[in-house]
This record gives sequence, structure tokens and C-alpha cells, in this order.
Amino acid sequence: MAAPILSPDRMQVFFDGIWSEPRLSHPEGVAIGPDGWIWCGNQDGDICRIAPDGRRIERVASTGGFILGLAFDGNRVLYACDLKHAAVFRLDLASRMLQRLEAPGLRIPNHPVVDGRRGRLLVSDSHEPARPGPGIWSFDLSGGTGRLWCSADFTFANGLAMRPSDDALYVCETFAQRVSRIRIEPDGSAGSVDPFVTGLPGYPDGLAFDEAGNLLVSLYEPSRILRVGADGVIRVLAEDPTAHVLCHPTNIAFDGTRLFAANLGRWHIATIDCDIGADPLWKATA
Repeated sequence: MAAPILSPDRMQVFFDGIWSEPRLSHPEGVAIGPDGWIWCGNQDGDICRIAPDGRRIERVASTGGFILGLAFDGNRVLYACDLKHAAVFRLDLASRMLQRLEAPGLRIPNHPVVDGRRGRLLVSDSHEPARPGPGIWSFDLSGGTGRLWCSADFTFANGLAMRPSDDALYVCETFAQRVSRIRIEPDGSAGSVDPFVTGLPGYPDGLAFDEAGNLLVSLYEPSRILRVGADGVIRVLAEDPTAHVLCHPTNIAFDGTRLFAANLGRWHIATIDCDIGADPLWKATA
């Protein structure tokens, strides 16, 4: 494996929420909003946003649970997975009203991704840490009850990502130390599930594609972020042996060449100055 690409001075704490109100206690999800603010959640179920200059935080809404992954549907809606409630919540950005989406059988909704071309939200179900299980759920963006979309067993399905012009969903399998690829059939159904990259040097949690088509993988342990090229070669993009700036990074999100990382092990959002970036995901469904 190649040496780290980025020097430590290209990583920094963007917002330290250890004493803020609300406290940014153990953030898992992070997403760039259409307002230019950085949105995240905490262990108390607060859905928060941080100003672009990193100087203040606001509580937008709260589920009273534990917020995991986030995803925007354009400038209309934010979706949030909640660990305590075993549910997905829909936040209307105009009214700031929360709606709990029904999905009987959903156990650990971990991360959402908007499949705008097919008008749906896909959500990983981590099932349980010790035993593989299904799978990936689908919710219609216009409302309605969720259903199991991919019934294959995953070893703790976690972060999700979609690459433009690629009819597939990529999913972290944390305790298998791999990323798998689910083919999306022409009718929108789930096709074959194949390993995309295996033998990762740690436990993958979050995913993001850059504009060059590289897949970035955040490792919860050890605290590092990988870049997987089209050739399948795994390289370390950034790491923090001290677990201070990167401390158990979970979800990651691009805003241009700045990569934001939530750090479940601490109380802050980190930012990494990358050489290759990507537009915020909300633009794909604007």
C-alpha cells in the first residue's frame, strides 16, 4: 500500500462542538445542504447545521433518538436515519416539520442515499453486528411505506454511494472489511451482489465518489480515509494515528475539494483539503 497522499496539515477540525449548544456529541452523519451549511446529527437525536465558516451551530429539529446517516433530496427534503427509533425521518426543509416513515421490519437504518432517477430513497439496514442479514430498503420519495429492496445478507451494511451513470449501488460491509456492488436492473430491481473491493485495512463505514470516479472509503478503525481507484488499487488518502482530527470517521461528504468527515469518537466535524473533489450530492437531485 502506498504512503499517505495528503500531509497532516491538510486536515483540520472544522467545528468543535464539545461545548456548543447543542453539543455535537458523537456525530455520525454529515451532508452538505443546499443552503451551503454543513448538516449533521448527534447522539441526542438533534439534526443540526453548521455555518459555512464553522463559527456557529443551530438545532433545526430533533427526533429524540440518535441520528445516523443523512441525505438531501435537492432543496426540498432531508432524510435522516435514527438508531434509537429504528426509523427513517423526513424533514421538510421549508416547514421544518418531521415525518416518521413507516417500514415494518427495519432494524438498524444506517445510511440513506437518494436515487433521484428512480424517485426513491435507498437505506442500508445494518441488521445486527454479530450476524449477517438483509439488506437494503426502498422508500418512494413521494411518500408511502418502505419495503425491502435487496434481500441479500450483508455483514453489517453501512455507508452507501451511487456513481453517476453507473446502474449500481455501493455498500460498505463493515465487519467483512469490504465494499460490495449491487447491480440495478433496468426495471429498478436489485440484481447481483458482487465484491467491489475486499481486504480493506480496517473497518469501512462511509463512502463518497469524487469527480474522477475514485471511491473514497472512511474507516471507523483505524482512523483513516482510503481512495480506491478505477484500477482497484487501494491507497491511503488521509490518516490520523493520534485519533485527534480524524477520530473514528464515519460518513463523509464533498463540497468541492473539501471533504467533510463526521467523527463518532469525538465532538467535531473535520475537513480535509483534497486534490480531487466533487459537487455536493444535493445538486444531483435539484
